[in-house]
Amino acid sequence: MIELEPTKGRLLVAEPSILNDRSFNRSVVLLTEHNNTGSIGFIMNKPMKYKMNDLVPEIDCDFPVYNGGPVSKENLYFIHNIPHLIPDSVKIASGIYWGGNFDSVSKLLKAKVITRRDIRFFLGYSGWEANQLTEELIEDTWLVVENSYSNILTTNASMWKNKLMQLGGEYQIWANAPKNPSLN
Repeated sequence: MIELEPTKGRLLVAEPSILNDRSFNRSVVLLTEHNNTGSIGFIMNKPMKYKMNDLVPEIDCDFPVYNGGPVSKENLYFIHNIPHLIPDSVKIASGIYWGGNFDSVSKLLKAKVITRRDIRFFLGYSGWEANQLTEELIEDTWLVVENSYSNILTTNASMWKNKLMQLGGEYQIWANAPKNPSLN
């Protein structure tokens, strides 16, 4: 398998060997920033019990909220594919943007203009200090893969398993392993 460098827009797939990591076990992270000062991303496959209207009651919206990572869990973040509707969006990669003006998002949600295919909300984010992600890659904590999804906002909780199945070989065995290996 060709080893890719981490860059904005690529995915980090948690290696099966990190079963005891509560934050990242079976995670797929979309990298939204990677440079010499550090890296930022959002876990794409861990929906929480919260809906958007649980966190922002004035917005009548039942979109799911995802666990973005262990950093700043009290803050709400979002990625989307509608920069023409959300001012101040930051481009991550072709067709995917991070953040922007939340007042605009709020108005669009209230007007029912935005769909689940357009936006995903997160509590917290995943962050790495300078060289921390590089060290984790050397320790075989993550696989870096291209984002091959035409719309990553429509992915679901089985994303990790699906990625391992695509990788083939020994990863296929891990893809079907129980979450708790002691139950095997």
